[in-house]
Amino acid sequence: MSEIKVNNIQSLSGTNGPVISGTVEMNSTGAMALPRGDTAYRGGRGRGVFGGGYAPGFTNVMQYITIATLGNAADFGDMRTARSNSGSASSSTRGLFFGGAQSPSPVVSSIDYFTISATGNTFLFGDLTGNRNNIAAAGNNTRALTFGGGTPSDESKLVDYIEIATLGNASTFGELSVAVLNSGACSSSTRSLNAGGQLASNTYTNVIDYFTISTLGEAQDFGDLSVTRESTASCSSPVRGIWGGGRQPTRSDTIDYVTIASLGDAIDFGNLSAATQFNAAVSNSIRGLFVGGQDPAATNDMEYITIDTTGNVTDFGDLTNSAFSFKGCSDSHGGLG
Repeated sequence: MSEIKVNNIQSLSGTNGPVISGTVEMNSTGAMALPRGDTAYRGGRGRGVFGGGYAPGFTNVMQYITIATLGNAADFGDMRTARSNSGSASSSTRGLFFGGAQSPSPVVSSIDYFTISATGNTFLFGDLTGNRNNIAAAGNNTRALTFGGGTPSDESKLVDYIEIATLGNASTFGELSVAVLNSGACSSSTRSLNAGGQLASNTYTNVIDYFTISTLGEAQDFGDLSVTRESTASCSSPVRGIWGGGRQPTRSDTIDYVTIASLGDAIDFGNLSAATQFNAAVSNSIRGLFVGGQDPAATNDMEYITIDTTGNVTDFGDLTNSAFSFKGCSDSHGGLG
């Protein structure tokens, strides 16, 4: 058997050690040095999960990817019911889907949950304070907030919240500045942002609201998106919030970003490869993915950006099926620090 003796392994630049993906186990009779590199790339976290949508027809399919690598999605399990236009949020261990539309009941209030590190089906968590679809959601490791939603003729200003580690029904958190459908939400560990959306009479908004997650209360004005639109996909690092795609009413390929800890208008980040609406997004602290959507047909494309830079998307891989009006979450997004 060959024996390889190595004192030290470094990157090509010599500035850091190897970046290790996955759970690392070490067994040594001598000194042990823990692996270096950003935690988004090691330690068993970094999974994005997508569920539901319209493909065509309501679907209960769930898929997952490893955000730090490139490749196609794999089967995760099934949602309890086939539905579209749910909201989604997550802690580092648990993912949730909120509300949505399904057949034969047009709009539901149910909240489903699943364990991100495993594969399998969702379970009932509780209910929102009312039946809503076209809903946005975000949060941190403790609490998830839902924003707006309703039906095309009944936009809502309501913000609900749940404590992710428990089971039970949602409670009222406060209200948005305007009643909206199909907005996009993201978070840091302390602040949630909700942007854009469809107003009454098929008009659209570029307003960005923000909330302090640990408190209850009404929306505070953050600024505006660079383009007025609805049906965006949103993700974040601990520093930046990102919105991509949507419609205005024509489909958009615009990607915007903000610095979550500050106030101000969104800045152009770059572009998607195609103008897309009803797409989904997930992220870790380094990379954001935009997934699926309508352009105008349902697509299975997955594309990524590096969040702390600016620029256009790069191909990541493909979903197991083409879909739109679905949502995604991860165990390492910006709300988890």
